[in-house]
Amino acid sequence: MTEYRSSLLRLLSERGYIHQVTDAAALDALAAKQIVPGYIGFDPTAPSLHVGGMVQIMLLRRLQQAGHKPIVLMGGGTGKIGDPSFKDEARSMLSEDRIRDNVASIRTIFERFLTFGDGPTDAVMVDNADWLDRLEYIPFLREVGQHFSVNRMLSFDSVKNRLDREQSLSFLEFNYMILQAYDFRELAQRMDCVMQMGGSDQWGNIVNGVELARRMDGKEVYGVTTPLLTTADGTKMGKTVAGAVWLNEDMLPNYDFWQYWRNCDDRDVGRFLRLFTDLPLDEIAELETREGAAINEAKVRLANEVTALVRGPEAAAAAEATARETFAGGGLGADLPTLELPADGLTLAAALTALGFTASNGEAKRKVAEGAVRYDDIVMTDPAQVLKPATGATARLSLGKKKHAILRG
Repeated sequence: MTEYRSSLLRLLSERGYIHQVTDAAALDALAAKQIVPGYIGFDPTAPSLHVGGMVQIMLLRRLQQAGHKPIVLMGGGTGKIGDPSFKDEARSMLSEDRIRDNVASIRTIFERFLTFGDGPTDAVMVDNADWLDRLEYIPFLREVGQHFSVNRMLSFDSVKNRLDREQSLSFLEFNYMILQAYDFRELAQRMDCVMQMGGSDQWGNIVNGVELARRMDGKEVYGVTTPLLTTADGTKMGKTVAGAVWLNEDMLPNYDFWQYWRNCDDRDVGRFLRLFTDLPLDEIAELETREGAAINEAKVRLANEVTALVRGPEAAAAAEATARETFAGGGLGADLPTLELPADGLTLAAALTALGFTASNGEAKRKVAEGAVRYDDIVMTDPAQVLKPATGATARLSLGKKKHAILRG
């Protein structure tokens, strides 16, 4: 592990955030002597970010913990285009009203991770629509476009992989990396921002911004990327069979969020504790060495710490209590997801799919055939069976050992 002078890069390195740095020695020296304003961009393509974006939010939190200034850049402008980096196809176009609503919804999450204000190390949130929406096309091409080589842009893996798969890359999307580079230059001028951070898939875009600031203004700025985040079994972080693991409560129940962390692979416990919690490293070192039943205690600790950070301590406590009652006591934990059934009931397959336990009725039928579905602890054999508790009554529907829900008549 590289030895750094600055508390910032030491912290990031010790917790596993650093993949690449454009000029590590120069950035380290700068961070050791002054406050470094750094930013990460987030395109508001949905009302919530999901767990896959949480490492970037934590990166901004670490920046502030080390005594530096986090800048949250919302892509109100770039979100109208969509980042093509390593995407199989173009994103759907969002209306300006939808983008504005998404930005407002996403901000609530950042307020839990960062301290916002007017102080030198207080976080700020800005929107690149403030400058991108005002750009004039011909002046932009003349002043900024001249600094970009199409040959070089085509050589970036994020673009090359898309073209190698023979997926169409629109001219609209191709402009994204130019606009992201311009964002960095704009923030460097407006807020003296000297660092852009992001996932490893953003390396090419970040390097473009570093070079643009140098060519247009003679200003030295820096880039830091995090490793590609996958689980131990190779799954992309934040994706499950049932869909994305959203950070906002109104898009995923607290219990489901807690269970995602509780059910992580044993091999991921230490890494996730370093990346996603504020627990001291020596305590994490002890937790990750546990084996057998004791590793489950470490997973509960992980689930509680992350859920408390994202959803609040009360949500974490309620989710743990629900899990304890559901698994140990065989009861109906109050925090389990609840499905209100219509008056004429719902088929077993439809209920499983409505809860997100299965992606389709076809998958639900397969799970029933495997004997994996229980209704009030009775193994179910007919996916077409209509579930119809009495009015006001409840029943428990379970898929395997880890997915449980309350059905209410």
